[in-house]
Amino acid sequence: MLKDLIALTKPRLLQLNMFAALGGFWVAAKWDINFLLLIWTLIGSTLTMASATVVNNYWDRELDKKMERTRNRTLPMGRMKPSSVLAYGMIMGVAGITVLFTLVNPISGWLGLLGWFVYIIIYTMWLKRTSTWSTSIGGISGAMPPVIGYCAVTGEVDAGAWLLFALLFLWQPAHFWSLAIRRVEEYRAAGYPLLPVVKGIKRTKLQMIPYVLLLFPTVVLMYTYNYVGIYFLIISVILSLVWLFHTLGGISAKDTEKWAKTNFLISVNYLMIVFIAMIANTTFT
Repeated sequence: MLKDLIALTKPRLLQLNMFAALGGFWVAAKWDINFLLLIWTLIGSTLTMASATVVNNYWDRELDKKMERTRNRTLPMGRMKPSSVLAYGMIMGVAGITVLFTLVNPISGWLGLLGWFVYIIIYTMWLKRTSTWSTSIGGISGAMPPVIGYCAVTGEVDAGAWLLFALLFLWQPAHFWSLAIRRVEEYRAAGYPLLPVVKGIKRTKLQMIPYVLLLFPTVVLMYTYNYVGIYFLIISVILSLVWLFHTLGGISAKDTEKWAKTNFLISVNYLMIVFIAMIANTTFT
């Protein structure tokens, strides 16, 4: 039971988002850390994100039965009642949003609520089933964690918040499409109109390129506006180049499966290393 409750929250995704929220907080705090505020920020944002993933599992339970990657999840296997899962998700959502509004600040609460709404209503219930734009538009919710962390300290949405938003927003499509390319037939069978399903793998590879390319001005501007130091700039530019060259290589790759797997792994490590560098090389006040 406990294992299923944890699995419903998609813990790997939560870990990445928690780390992103920590990075945003650290950039804004500039090493002058209010640890109690940090703890409440991480609790509130994590509960809110967990709620969104649990409700997503509830809503997708029938379609999940059609995919090898998801058919062994808690609901498709019938290990919990759908009504119990929905209640579990909603309780966490109310708790998370309440923590953000009352123990962090109102702007973080509104950002958490916006991220939850986009993920559940716009992405899960609407676009995921109807449009190839689901990945891009859904990326709004995925980009919220570092912004929530940042605004927990600043109490306002300024240039730093927008740059953190851009970093996560631009990272997501190429990351997810790398996975979608490998699972394209599963998504087709389940009826998801993802880009590689509707437009084809070649078009998807091409559409990844501008997202990865736009990461360059994002990380450069973070340094230019003095949110991070020179070491962050060097590391993030090198990693962006590595990811861009590999993404470009997808156009001529003979083994698409191998290329997509590597591109996915690059994307995961890119995010982790960039945020570690961001925290370590945040400029002091």
